[in-house]
Amino acid sequence: MEFIYQFVWIVPFFPFLASILIGLNLLFFPKSTKSLRYIWAIFSIFVLFLVMIFSFAILWQQYIDNTIHRYLWSWIFDKNVDFKIGFLIDPLTSTMLVLITTVGVLVMIYSDSYMSHDQGYVRFFAYLSLFTASMLGLVLSPNLIQIYIFWELVGMCSYLLIGFWFTRPSAANACQKAFITNRIGDFGLLLGILGFYWLTGSFEFETLFKRFNELLINHQVNLYFANLCALLLFLGPIAKSAQFPLHVWLPDAMEGPTPISALIHAATMVAAGIFLIARLFPLFQALPYIMNTISWIGALTALLGASIALVQKDLKKGLAYSTMSQLGYMMLALGIGSYQAGLFHLITHAYSKALLFLGSGSVIHSMESIVGYSPNKCQNMAFMGGLRKFMPITGTTFLIGTFSLCGIPPFACFWSKDAIITDSWLCFPGLGWISSLTAGLTAFYMFRIYFLTFEGCLRSNSTNKMAFINSVPVWGDLQSNNKKLEFISKNLNNNKEFLKNEKCTYPKESDNKMLFTLIILALPTLFIGFLGAPFPEGQSGFDLLSQWLYPIFKNSSEISPGNWLEFELNAINSLTIVVIGIFFAFILYGPVSFFPQNLENFFELLLKKKLNYFFSFLYNWSYFRGYIDLYYDIVFVKGTRLLAQFLLIFDERIIDGIVNGFVILISFGGESIKYLEGGRISSYLFGLILGIILLSYILVVS
Repeated sequence: MEFIYQFVWIVPFFPFLASILIGLNLLFFPKSTKSLRYIWAIFSIFVLFLVMIFSFAILWQQYIDNTIHRYLWSWIFDKNVDFKIGFLIDPLTSTMLVLITTVGVLVMIYSDSYMSHDQGYVRFFAYLSLFTASMLGLVLSPNLIQIYIFWELVGMCSYLLIGFWFTRPSAANACQKAFITNRIGDFGLLLGILGFYWLTGSFEFETLFKRFNELLINHQVNLYFANLCALLLFLGPIAKSAQFPLHVWLPDAMEGPTPISALIHAATMVAAGIFLIARLFPLFQALPYIMNTISWIGALTALLGASIALVQKDLKKGLAYSTMSQLGYMMLALGIGSYQAGLFHLITHAYSKALLFLGSGSVIHSMESIVGYSPNKCQNMAFMGGLRKFMPITGTTFLIGTFSLCGIPPFACFWSKDAIITDSWLCFPGLGWISSLTAGLTAFYMFRIYFLTFEGCLRSNSTNKMAFINSVPVWGDLQSNNKKLEFISKNLNNNKEFLKNEKCTYPKESDNKMLFTLIILALPTLFIGFLGAPFPEGQSGFDLLSQWLYPIFKNSSEISPGNWLEFELNAINSLTIVVIGIFFAFILYGPVSFFPQNLENFFELLLKKKLNYFFSFLYNWSYFRGYIDLYYDIVFVKGTRLLAQFLLIFDERIIDGIVNGFVILISFGGESIKYLEGGRISSYLFGLILGIILLSYILVVS
């Protein structure tokens, strides 16, 4: 069946062709294209479905033979340069192809319902197809230049999709912010590519790795320059995968439609940075300082994202910072050499986060009928609550995704996250503490999101909802909020006259297409993690994954769970921290008060008198994103404007002043000299002779 590799070009080509056809028809036949909108949507879904089937065939063939195949064609050829384009098929590529296409197909099916009333329905599917084609082309690229081309296409598509509702100022600003932030990383990536080409003379992966290792062994390369080039290469994934300090674009990307949030945050754009680190892993592995930098940036990103997500009121932004935190986990794993754990978490997180984002889209879609189409209301968890009663399938699938992301067995992310935490402790205790603390914070904020959204009572219909909006979650009044919510709950559930006066409207479950995607995504969220479970023979699916993924990694560190006993001992600590995080989330945001009255009063008194300022500071720090956006605004935005104003003044006063000064001086000189012209020849001769005498005297004296 190896002949199947010869037709791998159809994987990126088919979605690209669908995007071009839709775009051309929109350009030349807009009315007829919009009238056939569902035909074009079905066409896009069908094309990507075929690509998904083909990707599964490639994955199966790779599983059978586990060989690397390259198909290259010369593009630019002269005496000095022989640049080729083509495709690279290996286990890493085949895994990413299945991941991208499965999530992409489900997002398209979901979008058919979610975007059905949008005027840009057809344009949305054109963007989706182009975005998917760009990502597929990226993972199939056999060299750095081709990766960079598709890397830029992915960035361009993200700009179009984040700013899809470009008439909204917030969406227009968000897509520009994402584009500019990623251009910073992409410029560093380009410099790193050129630097390694200058060192090795090749863009091809295998040749690049081989020559670079030879240079290191023979001490023929400047290590400072090599580390600088690797750091510049790493700058691209820092921006694309939203690592600190170029993470600021990710939460603002929520201005795009929710299906795009699921696609970007699950299997495409943010996964591109992790994929590039994995693809260039032999290169980074040869430079220990860069590996340490990758691991610590990943750890700080994981902790920062989790700490910021703690008090966010916007449902999608809370999930966005969760994505940032989980990407930090993946980067941490790659930095400590545990590539298999990092890639495994990429897979498990992709399905779990796609499920959570599409579940949030189902919630938002339902809330729009109650609070209106304003994102400030329909995405604000302060207006939600008790939705599980009205949306049982959405609530159940969202809870499954929450269990998975928190790392609760036997759900998917438990197996991969536990492997990362275990490897972090074995590598360096500091990284182990950070990864464990982040796991506890993840459990806290995810169950906070679930409790505020799906449990308790519906707050959107209550006249007292502003009490909750203004007070939750101010730390000093947490216990009093429970009383307010209890009052609201009684009025909503027991007082019919109150309900009549309020003219309540209630959310309802989404349609079958949206629910179908949620149910399908719940299946891998439940079962795909068992690839990491120890088998009875002692070898785990995790070990098999390590042996199968990209044979060139065979010299990297491989820390596997081993057997059930060792695995359970490693999982106890992380699971204990997760349970503690869930416990505190239930206490603070659960549907009922957990503490008895006297202990409740004690904590309220303690918070108000002793720790109120401390918790208020922590809350404000988290809610305002660590003030990082504020600092960036002061330094870069306002700083650039001040620099521009200074240059304007300098140009007007100094540059123009010098030019205008010479003009005034020459004009004044000419005006003054004209009065010396009397018309008498004798006067001219007298002046001439006097001047000659003075010049002669100067020459003689000197």
